[in-house]
Amino acid sequence: MAAARSDRIKRTAEKMPVTRNVVHRFVPGESFDEVLDAGTGLLASGRMISIDHLGEDTTDESAAEATVQAYLRLIGLLGELEVSSLEHPLEVSLKLSALGRALPRHGEKIALENAHRIAVAAAQAGVWVTVDAEDHTTTDATLRIVRELRADFPDLGTVLQSYLHRTEDDCAELSGPGSRIRLCKGAYAEPADVAFQTKADVDDSYLRCLRILMEGSGYPMVASHDPAMIAAAETLSAAAGRRPEEWEHQMLYGIRNGEQLRLAQVGRQVRVYVPFGSQWYGYFMRRLAERPANLTFFLRALVSRG
Repeated sequence: MAAARSDRIKRTAEKMPVTRNVVHRFVPGESFDEVLDAGTGLLASGRMISIDHLGEDTTDESAAEATVQAYLRLIGLLGELEVSSLEHPLEVSLKLSALGRALPRHGEKIALENAHRIAVAAAQAGVWVTVDAEDHTTTDATLRIVRELRADFPDLGTVLQSYLHRTEDDCAELSGPGSRIRLCKGAYAEPADVAFQTKADVDDSYLRCLRILMEGSGYPMVASHDPAMIAAAETLSAAAGRRPEEWEHQMLYGIRNGEQLRLAQVGRQVRVYVPFGSQWYGYFMRRLAERPANLTFFLRALVSRG
């Protein structure tokens, strides 16, 4: 997590061809053509997609506007794809920080307006929208914007992170009829007064939150690669009487590809989170931080190609 914030390490990593080659396991590319090629392959395999144009901590309105234009172009291109028979195979994921939320003057208002523009275009193209979570200091602002957007777009998704103490209450509040909640464990370094610190506690919270979502009236999106959470989702969905089309599994591009395919082949809905863009460094470093096996893979690749 410290390396993710280091400009020096970032500059070094960006200059190393081997780093970029390894990153392609998790980020299919920087261009629209590259991400659409990856998305088309996933759709052909019976999976669904959620595409994230990478970018965070926008510091001026022009950069936020550039992000909006990138999403509008992406949505237009997605609308031209031949899609599977699944009801909602296409989704985009938004980070409000990339849309201007952290701007010093009227940031929250700007992010809301920008997200609304994207949601309008997505609705016209038949593409779902989910608002991503960021660190805990942004949660209140993110959920305020989500509530406002849901007035016009009731099926707008949002992400809740089980490692935060508050998430059970947020699940109960935000999982009403027609809503969509992506439940993940969390990928930021958070203090003990707001977040659980041990894997066991985070897992227990995930299971409590997942039960609330499965027993609720919304559409749960189970974002986990953990075999125990995947199995629990199957059990809890069956106990709640949910049909397979009433919830979905979600996993990251490049992680547990075999399990993704297995679940899709047995009739489960599986959506793959596909990031793309030039600002891949912070995303990639968080993937390494949250799962030691990813770091092992990266180091092995460096050694083998060195």
